[in-house]
Amino acid sequence: MSAEWVTAIATAGTFVVIAASALAAVLQLRHTRGSNQIIALTECREKLESDEFQEARAFLSLRVPQLMKDPAMERKLEEPFFPAELRPAGYVANFFESMGAFVRYNIIDRRIACDLWCSVVISCWNALLPITRVRRKIDPGLWENFEYLAVLSQEFIERYPTSYPSGMRRMSIEEPVSQ
Repeated sequence: MSAEWVTAIATAGTFVVIAASALAAVLQLRHTRGSNQIIALTECREKLESDEFQEARAFLSLRVPQLMKDPAMERKLEEPFFPAELRPAGYVANFFESMGAFVRYNIIDRRIACDLWCSVVISCWNALLPITRVRRKIDPGLWENFEYLAVLSQEFIERYPTSYPSGMRRMSIEEPVSQ
């Protein structure tokens, strides 16, 4: 066998080894991305289920409409610092701002996030509108990642009125399942 053939075979072998290494690296990156997404999803779920977050959501739904009837509150919202009386509302908005950034930058898959949380995102976005409207006079970019997540959620609801797979039979909710 000539030296040219030995060199060609060695070059081809090197190429195969490098290609296999690159493929292994890509697969490892996918696995790592999946692991990171699971961690982010778990942290979001834990936060959404926490007592503190549930209390903040209740505050948003029950207290904010009353507080926003007071013109003094709107004036406070027009000041540079967020009013302490509305801190629970800011807590909810800032959480969804972070979640929206995770979705926007593909740390969390948008379909998974919307499938799990589209309704809560929309309800919180709507409850925060009176505050957002006033605060955006000061900062037009306020809570844009939250807004992005709300738009995705709204589109998801319009496209998938139910997230249950079409064509799949449903379980009876009237009678227990026989074993």
